[in-house]
Amino acid sequence: MSKLSRAVVRTPLALLLAVGIAGPLSGCGDSSETGQPAGAGGAGEAGEEAANEKREEAAETEKNRELLSQLEATRREEAAEERAKKTEKAALAKAKKRAAQAEKEAKKHIAEAEAKLKQREAAAKAKLEKEREEARKREAQRKREAEARKTEAEHAATTQGAPPQQPSAAPSETR
Repeated sequence: MSKLSRAVVRTPLALLLAVGIAGPLSGCGDSSETGQPAGAGGAGEAGEEAANEKREEAAETEKNRELLSQLEATRREEAAEERAKKTEKAALAKAKKRAAQAEKEAKKHIAEAEAKLKQREAAAKAKLEKEREEARKREAQRKREAEARKTEAEHAATTQGAPPQQPSAAPSETR
């Protein structure tokens, strides 16, 4: 509630309160008149006027109380609305903060998962490359062994007594 609206509520409230209190007090002093007895008609009229005046004052006091009650209810309602707006604003800010935190956490988890995935891919690639290298080495070893066996077989065949083959003459020399 702004200062201006508070002042607008307080000023009539104070005025009504002052009128509500001053009215009955001022009415009490007017009814006493100094000592001349009035006639029977005058006394009845004066009593009737006093009763009417008291009823009017009571009605005015009741009216002032109702106005005061309405003003207070309005003020309480405005204060409640202001508190509700303040609470809603705080809740909205809190929700935004939670959402930002959740988004930050989600990004962090995604980054961690991506890093783990890259690490696994790198490890799998290294393992595959290692296996390929070992396969190449085994294949090279097999070729060397096969070459060595072939060389041994040729050497054994030449050293076992097989007559050395003479080189055959070229076809043009034989005729």
